[in-house]
Amino acid sequence: MEHLKVILLQRVANLGHIGDIVKVKPGFARNYLLPQKIALRATEENLKIFEQQKAQIEAHNAKTKAEAQATAEKMKNLSVMLVRQASEKGQLYGSVTARDIAGAIKAAGFTVKAGQVNLNAPIKLLGVHDLSVNLHPEVTVSVRLSVAKSEEEARQQAQ
Repeated sequence: MEHLKVILLQRVANLGHIGDIVKVKPGFARNYLLPQKIALRATEENLKIFEQQKAQIEAHNAKTKAEAQATAEKMKNLSVMLVRQASEKGQLYGSVTARDIAGAIKAAGFTVKAGQVNLNAPIKLLGVHDLSVNLHPEVTVSVRLSVAKSEEEARQQAQ
């Protein structure tokens, strides 16, 4: 299968940094990188445009990274709780998803999208779970999530 060359406009984990020209599968470029404005097709014309705007792009990235680091500093040691129904063995009736966690973090006063929450699989057990939140491609903060049957139980778990 033919790969497509793109110029990265921001850092992408396991792919490259701003300005790198990388080869990616056409579907990844067409469905994710290009619509999200994370990359441009690596044509002569786009290379010239990128070179002209490189300083602006890097300045914008530095600004958003600084904002993300400030937010990460505020979110340091953040602990959120979710109350869910569960069986006697601690198995949840349903599961806790990234959207639920993002909602709990929003309720704590921080703006986070579900896509920023790193969750390998939905949480299906009561207890305390440590997870990470990507505030910027280069800034990650860890958050402690307490899933319990009641708020009182969640507070006890958090201690």
